[in-house]
Amino acid sequence: MNHTSDQSRDQAGRLPAAFLRPGSASFTDFVREYSPELLPAARPLPSAGGLPGGGPGNGEAPHATTIVALVFADGVVMAGDRRATAGPMIAQRDIKKVFQTDEHSCAGIAGVAGLAVEMIRLFQVELEHFEKLEGTLMSFEGKANRLSTMIRGNLGLAMQGLAVVPLFAGYDLDAGRGRIVGYDVTGGRSEEKDHHTVGSGSIFARGALKKLYRPAMSEAETVRVAVEALWDAADDDSATGGPDLLRKIWPVVAVVTAAGFRQVPDAELEPVVEAVVAGRRGNPGGNPGITGGEA
Repeated sequence: MNHTSDQSRDQAGRLPAAFLRPGSASFTDFVREYSPELLPAARPLPSAGGLPGGGPGNGEAPHATTIVALVFADGVVMAGDRRATAGPMIAQRDIKKVFQTDEHSCAGIAGVAGLAVEMIRLFQVELEHFEKLEGTLMSFEGKANRLSTMIRGNLGLAMQGLAVVPLFAGYDLDAGRGRIVGYDVTGGRSEEKDHHTVGSGSIFARGALKKLYRPAMSEAETVRVAVEALWDAADDDSATGGPDLLRKIWPVVAVVTAAGFRQVPDAELEPVVEAVVAGRRGNPGGNPGITGGEA
């Protein structure tokens, strides 16, 4: 996206007029007007056997799953497993699927991993660009709507099997609470009240959340429940990776409150994972009555 290179300047070193003309606070709209070919949805598709991560002739691109998000007393928690798959193969064991999008929001990716990461990176720039031009943070509603527009722009690729379905969450400073927004491939958005899941393991994670979730949980309890839900997803969905105790690969867990975004460090997450594993020994299905810090 760096178009301020030498080729973007004239012989006197000046930027083109398009870079200096007042206009929309949307970075995506600017790129669409100046160099639309840079947007992910505008790029031509490779041949069937040439997709990144695919085996010879199978055209399989790495896919990312599973994301869970939960509202708790002080904000929202989002967590994602670390596995990416290409067909029946594990393409990556430690992919990151949960990203900070600005100071008070985050997004998790499900779908074609490469396109999804690129979309979220563009969304991050979009929010930063708006803040610099307008001198204020975009509202939660504005952020959710802007991401919806970006997903809709990918509809052509989605219809060709390259779908991206993010999950968006954050702390709404105006409402004073955590919020979760889900999407479909057309960019249609829906507000989720307490918790939501996306990805191939979402049905299993959602079943766990229905048993474990309760309103007004503490941050520690909510993180534990998120890890439990990912464990259940990995137990029944081959595309979802459970915590890897041998390689010490844990889920990515983010917490967003009025104080801002925080990714839970591995040192803090490891004892939570170990407690979940200990609770599942001899009882792999888990005990729906166990939440929070109880082992």
